[in-house]
Amino acid sequence: MTQPGVKRNVGFVLLGIAAFVLKTRYSGPFTEAVHSWGGNVSVSFAVYFMVASSIPGRRLGRFATAVVALLVVQLFEATNGFGVMTNVYDSVDFAANLAGVGVAAATDIGASKVARQRGERTTSEAGEKSIAESGGGEDCPPGSHPT
Repeated sequence: MTQPGVKRNVGFVLLGIAAFVLKTRYSGPFTEAVHSWGGNVSVSFAVYFMVASSIPGRRLGRFATAVVALLVVQLFEATNGFGVMTNVYDSVDFAANLAGVGVAAATDIGASKVARQRGERTTSEAGEKSIAESGGGEDCPPGSHPT
């Protein structure tokens, strides 16, 4: 992963944490929903970008990153905070977790498109080599080009 990808992901993790911390100050439309499930959405959003930034996560594509992040937050919910933290169970939390990971994946896609337009390489692309980088092609297997 390149430096811009790391910075971008850390920024999104911090954004998710800030939303989690500040959700209690929200007073607008759907206040009850934001206070009840905003934490699930924001933490799931942050977890997606934490997984994407991890060493194994750098090799995963977006779909696998989303699956791992969703497993983490859903297991946290199902095990009542992994038995370490107190968690208030609400069946809608599972849907809110899914929404948070979905918003994160959509944000990742959008941010990657912007980065590509700027010529930067993103987290999701870090583990994926292009044909040109691998030295391969349709008629020539990888590694067969002289260097």
